[in-house]
Amino acid sequence: MNLYERIPNNVNLSEDKKLQRALEKWLPNYLDWWNEMGPDGFQQKDVYLRTAISVEPDGWANFDFVKMPDYRWGIFLKPAEADAKIGFGDNYGQPVYQEVPGEFRNALRRIIVTQGDTEPASVEQQRELGKTCPSLYDLRNLFQVNVEEGRHLWAMVYLLQRYFGRDGRDEADALLERRSGNPDKPRILEAFNQPCDDWLNFFCFTMFTDRDGKYQLSALAESGFEPLARTCQFMLTEEAHHMFVGDTGINRVVKRTAQLMNQGDVRQLGGIPLDIIQRYINFWFSYSLDLFGGEISSNSADFFAAGLKGRYKEQDQYDDHLAADQIFTMKIVEDNQIKDSEVPLRNALNEVLRTEYVKDCEKGLARWNKSLADEELVARTSVGGEHRLKSMPRLFLPNSRFHRHVGEYAGHNFDLEGNLISQEDFEKRKGEWLPSVADREYVRSLMHPVIEPGKIANWIAPPATGIKGKPFEFEYVRL
Repeated sequence: MNLYERIPNNVNLSEDKKLQRALEKWLPNYLDWWNEMGPDGFQQKDVYLRTAISVEPDGWANFDFVKMPDYRWGIFLKPAEADAKIGFGDNYGQPVYQEVPGEFRNALRRIIVTQGDTEPASVEQQRELGKTCPSLYDLRNLFQVNVEEGRHLWAMVYLLQRYFGRDGRDEADALLERRSGNPDKPRILEAFNQPCDDWLNFFCFTMFTDRDGKYQLSALAESGFEPLARTCQFMLTEEAHHMFVGDTGINRVVKRTAQLMNQGDVRQLGGIPLDIIQRYINFWFSYSLDLFGGEISSNSADFFAAGLKGRYKEQDQYDDHLAADQIFTMKIVEDNQIKDSEVPLRNALNEVLRTEYVKDCEKGLARWNKSLADEELVARTSVGGEHRLKSMPRLFLPNSRFHRHVGEYAGHNFDLEGNLISQEDFEKRKGEWLPSVADREYVRSLMHPVIEPGKIANWIAPPATGIKGKPFEFEYVRL
């Protein structure tokens, strides 16, 4: 591990002078992008950040105060396994690819560019959030997510420049040229062009959209292109924190809302009502579902056949790694009706991955509903067992067909239960199901910064524990 080179890495970068020069040429452009589009107003503040110092499981991160432009971005791959074999597809059991096979060059480049484009996009979406942080603990978590997204960009740029020559260098430059939400040069995937301008958006984004990242990275961590697999395996160690921020963030909002519900009117008391939280869930969950691609996909079949992108936990969950003759049954829209359709499994692998994702999201909903139930129980106990309180509603995931813009359900309208409805009916009820302008304005009206150590905004509960054994009252960002 070469931590103190200009570009920290564990890939012996100094032995490849041409690549080293190319990446060192890209570095100042990256820093210009970071200073222009990274967290606004906090670049010279000391932040208590986790930084990679090793790729070993027992010591890959170090916690200390760092200014974000000085963060140790770099190129870290999980150590290689001796005699590694391709774990699925038509070349199952063959030695893994150490270089890009010519016939898969365009497909691999597309996979890497799309994954790489998401990383700077989220930083751009969250650029202004620090100015309205609910606590220093949350501010620090935002910045931790941001710097790690920046490092994940480095991971993808290394692959592009190392394995794709001139085309890879051009793609690496383009990753710094696109901008989230820019009408002329938008980010590739639509979820990464959506505004993330309040903290409820941020928590939903890190819960649902970063969780898509977990499943995409997990599928790529199975790749027969070994440099990509090793890169994604290490990235997953950092991605877990991003989902933790979203999951626990929403849970804390829900907990505080429940407490305020037991006191009176949530809006009058300065909290976020459950119906608004539900509409934010509906919005981000549905956009995140689109990130998996179409339900029926020749690309998914080709990627699997080539050994480039596997299933979630391919080696742990499946015995048959060929998936050559199996059939997958899914729902499609035909003649304005929802019908079952049998599809070759390889063509349905986007839907297989999406199904795993939905099951994981449901676990988060169960945790949030437990918080609601716990607060309801506390309230009932505090009034001597009298049942004067109304039962709190529960949060839920909308059906996977709801509000989709990609795949079999795009161009059709569905209610929250997944029933086909007319566009007119959808427009009439859209305000019940998705955040309205009024909802967003109300949430933004609550977003006032709280920067005193140990203090927190009224609309969110404090965390159960601090970072790395530190108390909540710790000065996580020195302002």
